[in-house]
Amino acid sequence: MTRTHEAGAMHGDYASLRPAWLGVPEDVNAILPQLWSQNVERAAGVLHIGGLSVEKLAAEFGTPAYVFDEDDFRARCRAWTEAFAGADVFYASKAFCSKAVLRAAAEEGLSVDVCTAGELAVALAAGVDPARLGLHGNNKSLAELHQAVEIGIGRIVVDSFQEIERIEAISQELGRRANVMVRVNVGVEAHTHEYIATAHEDQKFGFSLTGGDAYEAARRVVHAGHLNLLGLHSHIGSQIFDTAAFEVSAARVARLQAQLQTDLGITLEELDLGGGFGMAYTTQDDPQPPEVIAASLRRIVEHECAGAGIDVPRLSIEPGRSLIGPAMFTLYEVGTVKPVTLSGGASRLYVSVDGGISDNIRTALYDATYSATLASRSSSATPALARVVGKHCESGDIVVKDEFLPADVAPGDLLAVPGTGAYCRSMGSNYNHVPRPPVVAVRDGQARVILARETVDDLLRLDVG
Repeated sequence: MTRTHEAGAMHGDYASLRPAWLGVPEDVNAILPQLWSQNVERAAGVLHIGGLSVEKLAAEFGTPAYVFDEDDFRARCRAWTEAFAGADVFYASKAFCSKAVLRAAAEEGLSVDVCTAGELAVALAAGVDPARLGLHGNNKSLAELHQAVEIGIGRIVVDSFQEIERIEAISQELGRRANVMVRVNVGVEAHTHEYIATAHEDQKFGFSLTGGDAYEAARRVVHAGHLNLLGLHSHIGSQIFDTAAFEVSAARVARLQAQLQTDLGITLEELDLGGGFGMAYTTQDDPQPPEVIAASLRRIVEHECAGAGIDVPRLSIEPGRSLIGPAMFTLYEVGTVKPVTLSGGASRLYVSVDGGISDNIRTALYDATYSATLASRSSSATPALARVVGKHCESGDIVVKDEFLPADVAPGDLLAVPGTGAYCRSMGSNYNHVPRPPVVAVRDGQARVILARETVDDLLRLDVG
């Protein structure tokens, strides 16, 4: 498959400049509640979060900045734990990892999933009980595995035969028993972007059911002297809006569990269906509330376990994006506005902001869609089709591909892009040597920095040549 250059892909079709789902707004100043955290509103034309204006936040903390609605995040955590009462809810820290966020998740009753030594270090620094941590990853180092066993981590999700041998050796050395789960590649691909669909067979994660690798992995764990097999784990993708794909996944895992029970005489106590639950980035997205997801997954698991003739195991899930994503927006300042006339007489506003691909790579990487609003004032100007772009030397440096903004948007205006809590800061970079923005948390009418803004001095400090 040949990929065209971003400029060609973006500009090749002048007949239809906007996607079908993007309609011309009746009120270009309107805030759509489903796209924003619960404490965001307009007051006197200016965007506010938790009673604080974005003008005040920009003056105090600068732009660009990620603005985190902590009360919203905590409310989402509670909603998921309440909906999945009796199950284990792990916050997938890869979506966004900081001490303040992991501490808040733990305080609201969630366990935490980590996949590197760095994420583990943050979780421990945040005071999360090691027994409430899970360790993922397809290539965990010996040091990571040793630390996990030594601190008594709640579970390690094993991903290869070599890893089973390594954990067994480490556990024997330390005189411990390690809790493990076997990640099963169930061969189900959720309807999502090809780069983030993770359960089809030709990929790096998990043990395939085809050929019996998953069965053999579980058998080896059971017969190891220092390992405790908690159960089976599967993950079928990301940004998933319905539970249909989970039916096939749960059925295949249940059949494997029944086979293990018959052959090895074991009863597995836990089934982890992973995460990937979707959130709304634009009006085309329609995520289900956690109580609906919980009821549906419980029905699926009960039905498939009954069909396989096994007891229903304890359920666990790993939401990340759906918790942190809607709880944050990115605040930018407009630098330039350039009307670009296209063939046929159509035109588009190119609105350049002081961030871009270094603070949100998802548009370029995944062809992701975002929304935006003029945040520092309201406008009576007509809506104009715009593209919000960054300051980087890269034609694919696009933050929001298609959005209607007021035609009078101008340098110095503030723009806010909602839904940037997940995989924006965590996948951030220093492309073009641009320092990464801070994360500013707002709670109870107060704002504080929870991740500091990088500086040029930070970049130079690491450049020791």
